[in-house]
Amino acid sequence: MGLYDMTFYDLICQHAKTYRNRDAWHEADDGSTLNFSEYKDRVDRLACGLQKAGIQKGDRVGVLGKNSLEYFLVYGAAAALGAIVLPINWRLSADEVVFNLNDCTPVALFVDPEYQPLIDENKERLSSLGHFFGLMPKGDKYTTIESLMDNDGVFTPEKVSGEDGFVIIHTAAVAGRPRGALLSHGNVLCADMHLMHLFGLCCEDVHLNLLPLFHVAGLFMAMSSFHAGALSINMIKFDAPRAVELIAKKNISLMFDFSPILSAILEEQEKTGTDIRSLRAVLGIETPETIEAYQNRTGGCFYCLYGQTETSALATLGRYNDRPGSAGRPIALSRVDLFDDNDDPVAEGEVGEIVMQGPMVFKGYWGLDEENEKTFRNGWHHTGDLGRFDADGFLWFEGRMPDKELIKPGGENVYPAEVEKAICEHPAVEAAVVFGVPDPKWKEAICAVCRLKPGETLSEKALISFVGDRIARYKKPRHVVFTDEMPLLKDGSPDRTKVKERYKDQFDTDV
Repeated sequence: MGLYDMTFYDLICQHAKTYRNRDAWHEADDGSTLNFSEYKDRVDRLACGLQKAGIQKGDRVGVLGKNSLEYFLVYGAAAALGAIVLPINWRLSADEVVFNLNDCTPVALFVDPEYQPLIDENKERLSSLGHFFGLMPKGDKYTTIESLMDNDGVFTPEKVSGEDGFVIIHTAAVAGRPRGALLSHGNVLCADMHLMHLFGLCCEDVHLNLLPLFHVAGLFMAMSSFHAGALSINMIKFDAPRAVELIAKKNISLMFDFSPILSAILEEQEKTGTDIRSLRAVLGIETPETIEAYQNRTGGCFYCLYGQTETSALATLGRYNDRPGSAGRPIALSRVDLFDDNDDPVAEGEVGEIVMQGPMVFKGYWGLDEENEKTFRNGWHHTGDLGRFDADGFLWFEGRMPDKELIKPGGENVYPAEVEKAICEHPAVEAAVVFGVPDPKWKEAICAVCRLKPGETLSEKALISFVGDRIARYKKPRHVVFTDEMPLLKDGSPDRTKVKERYKDQFDTDV
């Protein structure tokens, strides 16, 4: 740490003194608990083990597994060494996992036993990896994390700055290719401070850690809770009855929500009559009905936001009741504006591309210099999303730009181009257009309009299964329409605008 720097490991060292005996992490599944001092001790021993294995500053360290204390320890140990964590979405297909790993060339990989067969089957395709570690303390054939930590915890400190990379999170596959967004220690700590300020987050809070640590929302909620000296209660897998029980027994006070998590919790609470009024703050994306039911039933506050991985999860944030339907106002250390197609600011009330400056903006896409030049043109981060500001400065999300069209089923990001590519790999399909429609449970559902090759036949079920075998299953279409009359552009490609206009109302989203 330099005179003007601060990293996540520096925070770990500070909290081992400031909050020494306060609980930092609790595993809901086995009941184990670790305080802040014990967390630092384990981080140091893991850092020592990794350093002895040859892990150096700047190396990428992959993680493929469910949420766990061990997963969070990897973040701490990597921070101590100046290594960069590469979390892998365990819902991805084997080909997608291989692509993300090869994209960022990690030298080591931590893997849950559940996913080790996948890695074993693809080791020949993973040329950068020299070390394979088991993420769990025991029960697998890889070198266990416990064996790495069997030392005195003394390692050679690295000079790590706030601008150094901390984590690479792959975003959805625009144009069919995922992009690894590099976030720095400064990005993460700045996001922590905003969440602490806006939520009044402090050491008395208890966070329900249920979003995956490979997701920017899950990671930053865990990080900000740690930063505040609060306790994180970790759930390996979301289960509504168990979540309601934990909220009541552990006085859980805050969580991040993607539909339908909160509605499932409220349904379970209504069945059991359990008191969940400790849940004072929920941040995320939900339907107005669910938000209002939560607030009326608990007296808590729901917070809405706009952000993306590239903005360290946040750009705007506000209380739902301040302006229902909006995404709040710009956070303290961000400048958010709206530009037209010429990169000129639009007038108040007009729709433009959301652009941002400030310490929350990521460091760039890993290995994609041309993409970075385009994204950061004229000194602004161009999000590819559209919005408008009202007279009081609240941001209203207005969709995505055509080349950055995005579907968000259950909070996951899915680009149509990636799904279309998978669909068109089917030998019976000639062309496809994919788009999102409203869905009562998942907020958005993926729909596909397909034209088959002459003489070919294909069922909706068979095509959905085909796509689910090639890319992550949450990316497969929920609705499929086959047509012989697909509007085309002059170059013979599908006219996306006309296809959507013609077919978007055909899907029964209440199913």
